[in-house]
Amino acid sequence: MKILVINAGSSSLKYQLFSMKSELVMAKGICERIGIPGSVIKHTAGENDPVIIEKEMKTHADAIHLVLSALTDKDIGVIADMSEIQAVGHRVVHGGDYFSSSVIIDADVKKAIEKCIDLAPLHNPPNLIGINACEAIMPNVPQVAVFDTAFHQTMPPSAFMYAIPHELYTKYKIRKYGFHGTSHKYVAYRAAKMLGKPIQELKIITLHLGNGSSVAAVKRGKSVDTSMGFTPLAGVVMGTRSGVIDPAIIKFLMQKENMTVDEVDNMLNKKSGVLGVSGISSDFRDLCKAAEDGNDRANLALDMFVASVKKYIGGYAMIMGGVDAIVFTAGIGENTASIRESITKDAEFLGIIIDKDKNNSARGIEMDVSGAGARVATLVIPTNEELMIAKETEFLTRK
Repeated sequence: MKILVINAGSSSLKYQLFSMKSELVMAKGICERIGIPGSVIKHTAGENDPVIIEKEMKTHADAIHLVLSALTDKDIGVIADMSEIQAVGHRVVHGGDYFSSSVIIDADVKKAIEKCIDLAPLHNPPNLIGINACEAIMPNVPQVAVFDTAFHQTMPPSAFMYAIPHELYTKYKIRKYGFHGTSHKYVAYRAAKMLGKPIQELKIITLHLGNGSSVAAVKRGKSVDTSMGFTPLAGVVMGTRSGVIDPAIIKFLMQKENMTVDEVDNMLNKKSGVLGVSGISSDFRDLCKAAEDGNDRANLALDMFVASVKKYIGGYAMIMGGVDAIVFTAGIGENTASIRESITKDAEFLGIIIDKDKNNSARGIEMDVSGAGARVATLVIPTNEELMIAKETEFLTRK
């Protein structure tokens, strides 16, 4: 079965074509500057070098046409005809509390995605545009929506409700939703496979650490809590996002700095986090180098990031009544040994011990970096959200 995975942004469209028999990526690419002069597609077939195609793409439908043209091209393509594509899986950021799992897309599903636009105004509209474009071009091919929020819909009310007047929840659906769900689910299930145990027997803490970071408590295969909240701004310190702060700071800044709500929101999302603390960069590679060179603010930014992650690990171990494994994933989690070492330092009382040599050699590969005497497995697992989307799509369409 061949499945096309689509991730549509406001002016971009990422894609991967999978052969599900071997879970092989046959081709992948990105369409950039859709609706903007200078639009281009970067297409890679198998292990070949990327091919750059400069062609006007006024709409996402134009981009889909160009993707299908590249996939079927006699020189750079990987399939003979678009009829070989048996299903399309779409990443959709927000499903609200309408969806607790992936679904085959129909008119009602699209209406629900549209109702969630207020919750994800930057993401859900282009996700819908991508869905509509694929439906127009491939009307007989099943389309599946895979939601970033769906995996966390198993959280109990005590985890997802906020301590604000209840009518605000019933009126506006203000609650914790959580994000990165596709990634958390993928690495949790991979962890169970690495440990050779049924996921229903395990308590796992998954650490998706990148420019945007979140932590999830996965008990017996279900998310029971996660760090991101109503929006992706909540939780741990991130690249440019503040993470959890005292909400009274917003009013304070508006009064003292004469800032508007939008200006404060922009500051908390784009100018805070390790960038705001360090004044250097949101890239952890830059921060680690600056810290090694003795930059105090870079050191502080890294210490704050590590401390914020540690708090969730300890809290989630309590919530689940123990932990069997912690999993590092995403750009920082997969590739930065020093961050993994700092996060797991002084965690021996929980049973978390890592082997320094193993940890230093684990970069972008699946690896158990647990040390001698560890009661809790520490795993490094590269995330693969696109493969997870393809698997969900295959499961639903085969059903």
